[in-house]
Amino acid sequence: MKTNALYKRTYNQCLRLLSNASVGDLLASEPKLSATLGVSRTTLRAVLAQMQTRGLIAIDGRTKQVLREPLADDYLDGSDLEPLSDMVERKFMEWMSGPEFHRGQAINGLDLARQFGVSTSAIRDCLNTFSHFGLLQRQSSGRWTASGLTVEFVAELFDMREVMELRAVEHFVALPASHDAWKALDAIEKQHEALLADIESRYRDFQALDDRFHRLINGVAPNRFFSNIQGVMSMIFHYHYQWNKKDEKERNHVAVTEHLAYIKGLRSGEMSEAKAACHMHLRTARATLLASLQTAA
Repeated sequence: MKTNALYKRTYNQCLRLLSNASVGDLLASEPKLSATLGVSRTTLRAVLAQMQTRGLIAIDGRTKQVLREPLADDYLDGSDLEPLSDMVERKFMEWMSGPEFHRGQAINGLDLARQFGVSTSAIRDCLNTFSHFGLLQRQSSGRWTASGLTVEFVAELFDMREVMELRAVEHFVALPASHDAWKALDAIEKQHEALLADIESRYRDFQALDDRFHRLINGVAPNRFFSNIQGVMSMIFHYHYQWNKKDEKERNHVAVTEHLAYIKGLRSGEMSEAKAACHMHLRTARATLLASLQTAA
């Protein structure tokens, strides 16, 4: 059986659809199911074939009839799954970080949908998110153009990041000692220390750790507006300036050290110390990205 994340997610989603149906009911058409689940018909057909093999449905031409309700054992392990929108966004950001991607790049939504194995609607939602911030411009026939970053855009985005993260720092420092966020911070601190001890060979592991660290901090003060731009910020902070590989190890070494100082500031219980560490780290991040942007230009 296939075990990739997209397949597993779609399979489990189909089982949940079955659980809301009755034995003997007919499932929706493939185009409708594909649109509902946000995946390509190729992925959907693989899932339906497996459900038929397990005796969950009967397929006769275009007709798909429910034979039994799904049991707990029918579901595939979902511990390694991420939401579809996050997966599409991540794949798109990785694609944008390729060496041949450039400002003015033509983007074909249909081609990306095929490449990622998802529906065109899932790709369209992702592209719409980036276009809202001026990073993409919609053309005709499902095509888009990459606008690229400007110094002004980056400055405005960092202004927003600083406002939101400093507010989150206030919430974090005020958390009771029993809050789970402190335990998570302990674990992340150990991961930073391990990375720092082996920075020569593991410096590229910093990106994922950086994302977890800042998500933890901002997660204690959830804000619907900040959440909406989280993906765009991740793309810019973790992917765009990768095009400039110069001094990557040194940059990450500095960032890990600043994170550890940041963690120490949070633990101090002193708001001024925590905010000072936050300010220092965000200033460095801003300077790094702007320098990288100028180099790319």
